[in-house]
Order: sequence, then structure tokens, then C-alpha cells
Amino acid sequence: MITLRPATISDVALLRYWDTKQHVIDCDPDGDWNWETELGRNPEWREQLVAELNGAPIGFVQIIDPFLEETHYWGDVAPNKRAIDIWIGEEVNLNKGYGTIMMELAIQECFQDPAVDGILIDPLKSNTQAHRFYERLGFEFLEERMFDADVCFVYELKRTR
Repeated sequence: MITLRPATISDVALLRYWDTKQHVIDCDPDGDWNWETELGRNPEWREQLVAELNGAPIGFVQIIDPFLEETHYWGDVAPNKRAIDIWIGEEVNLNKGYGTIMMELAIQECFQDPAVDGILIDPLKSNTQAHRFYERLGFEFLEERMFDADVCFVYELKRTR
């Protein structure tokens, strides 16, 4: 059984280790998550979660409110949206359906707030496997966009779907 729990400062070593994995780097090549600082903060606009399979950590999920997020990474975004980042830590756990379950749990978490009307994601343009993954979950392509130095595809899952 997969569950999501809040990430804590005790997860720093594991998250740093996962950051060295090539499949994680391939999804976020410029990502420096600054774990020691960020896991000690709990802003109202963000949830950082560790996915566990039968109590063992297998992945990470971040849910943000892109309207309130302080760096304005998403630019001008309407209120009542959420954005999700997700990855599985170990290669051995890829292609087993765990990512689908993690996303379903994250989607459920986002839509628990009745005001939320859409969820955004931004996989790299080159990550065609991620595009298919999100499309299978009902996300619809919105646009190609630059985020920092990365060319990404922006997708949205609307509550009405």
C-alpha cells in the first residue's frame, strides 16, 4: 500500500541521494532543492511529501499553490490552481504503477479543497514518457514554455474531468 506522509528534516540524506540518480536528474536537470533549508520551512502554499510503499520510502511529491508560491516560478497563474512535482527515487521502483498511485493520491489531495479547479505540471519537452503518463491520467496539454533554462510542456488536469 502506498501512502504519502509529510517530508521532514530526517529525510534530507535520502532526498539528496535520490537527487544523484540519473532518472531523477533527467526529469529536473537544474534542480537544487536546498533540502536542509526547505524541509525546515512549512509555507502555507506548499506540501512536501514522501511516498511510502508498506512503510518504506519510494518517492517524493511536492504540491504547491502556484498563485501564492513566493518565487513566482509559474509566472501569472490564476488562483485556485495547484502544481505537482513527483519522482520515484530508485530505478527498481520504476514502471510498477507506483507513480500512477502517487499521482492519484496527490490529485486527490489537491481536489480536497473545493476551490481548486485545476492542477498544473511541467515535464521537460524531451520527456515523452512523462507526457504519455500525464495524458493517461487526464491531463491536457496547454503550451510549451521556458522555465529558467528548461523547455517544458505545461499540462492541466481540470476538476471537471
